[in-house]
Amino acid sequence: MADDPHAHTPEHSLLGKPAPYVDRYDASLLFPLPRFPKREEIGIRGTAPFFGADMWTAFELSWLNPRGKPQVALAHITVPCETPNIIESKSFKLYLNSFNNTAFADAEAVRERLRTDLAEALWRGSDRAAGIGVKLVAPELFDREPVHELDGLDLDRLDIEFTKYQPAPELISSDATQVPVTETLTSRLLKSNCLVTGQPDWGSVQVRYSGPPIDQAGLLAYIVSFRNHNEFHEPCVERMFTDIWKHCHPTKLTVYARYTRRGGLDINPFRTSWPQAHQVYDIRTVRVIDQLIAHL
Repeated sequence: MADDPHAHTPEHSLLGKPAPYVDRYDASLLFPLPRFPKREEIGIRGTAPFFGADMWTAFELSWLNPRGKPQVALAHITVPCETPNIIESKSFKLYLNSFNNTAFADAEAVRERLRTDLAEALWRGSDRAAGIGVKLVAPELFDREPVHELDGLDLDRLDIEFTKYQPAPELISSDATQVPVTETLTSRLLKSNCLVTGQPDWGSVQVRYSGPPIDQAGLLAYIVSFRNHNEFHEPCVERMFTDIWKHCHPTKLTVYARYTRRGGLDINPFRTSWPQAHQVYDIRTVRVIDQLIAHL
């Protein structure tokens, strides 16, 4: 590995620091962060007990065509959770800004540039040669994407008392004496904070599982317990997955969080214990993404 992974920590990134506006293409702006420290923190060593992907949506992507005319598109990026790294979000925004005054032959050239640069940063340090998914949506297709909420039984209907605002896995449990069920539970009350800046990250979460019935009140209280927790989106969802898997003993489990975008970028982790096609919705805007996670 060319870089020392221990030097790539959030504290070394530009998060919470002044940064120059670079409007000419510069792939070096991407700042990869290793996944392993946070996974070790929740007891994952070696092969993870899940697979899935991080679905990114870039709402602020623009470049110049060969005649100097600005072009715009949405970018949907699918990052396998097997990548050794994630990309720090501010560095991703700065990297996208560097396209603004750069000329490309066409949208396909932009897509290929994104795919190559992001894959290099995400897989850096790995002995695997794998890629990521990048899809551009042209402006004339924006209005084909309707609003849709996460499917499932709404946990927020429960009127219960909340007293814990740091992750409290002891709140969740299941009843092994009951007949196993298959159900999908959702909440719009997910909130955590940026690991570095402490700024709030708002989201909705969907838990789909098969197994002994999970106590719904306890699960809602557990989701709310992330409210004052400082952590990036990806490890938040992995923490939820491992806690539910350990304390509720499902035979199948999927945890999917849809976060509100900040700075024109959203990050939506999806973790599952079994292969499946997945339809991914942006519930906060009038845009929807239909994606099949091809690597599952």
